[in-house]
Amino acid sequence: MGLFRRLRDLTMSNINALIDQAEDPVKMTDQYLRDMEEDIGDAEAAVARQIAVAKGLEQQLKQTEEAAEKRAKQAETAVLKGDDELAKELLTEKKRLEQKADELRPQVEQSRAQTATLREQLDEMREQYQELKRKRDTLVARAEAAKAQKQIAEAFSGFSSDGATRGFDRMEEKVRRMEAEAEARTVVDKEKDLDERVAALETDTVDDELAALKKRLGKT
Repeated sequence: MGLFRRLRDLTMSNINALIDQAEDPVKMTDQYLRDMEEDIGDAEAAVARQIAVAKGLEQQLKQTEEAAEKRAKQAETAVLKGDDELAKELLTEKKRLEQKADELRPQVEQSRAQTATLREQLDEMREQYQELKRKRDTLVARAEAAKAQKQIAEAFSGFSSDGATRGFDRMEEKVRRMEAEAEARTVVDKEKDLDERVAALETDTVDDELAALKKRLGKT
């Protein structure tokens, strides 16, 4: 596994596409965050090692250049002292050191460039990590809203407005019938009461006539 595999493979566009296909996007996002935290730790360690390598090469180049300069000054002193043989040896060593410095310079530049690249990649990784963290809360809210919407849709799918309307109409018709029956019963009861009162009046009239007849006939 390459150190920056996730950085290459999990750009935010790819992450968003995979999240759209995920069964649980929140859990998947949390997993990406954990993976990226691990990779960022590895990347930080790699950058630290690269910085150490770059500094080592720079130090080596500095020491080589200083040694070459030292040999050059020593060669001058040898010439002034009349020791040409020593001067030649010192100049030979100076040349060797200068060649070594020439070899080190491109290595130092390359190491610096590699360090800068790794730092840029690490910064990009951190930015993507922070962006994903910011998006997580939004994804949680969207996921909860989507779940609620799905539950409402499922509940509504089993609900028939026509059936409910017809059922309500039947209930309303039944209530109307009950109201009509109650009203009819009231009317019947009222008419019965009137009939009974009239019948009572008629009975009283017959009794009165009978009493008058008996009185007239002297049968009282």
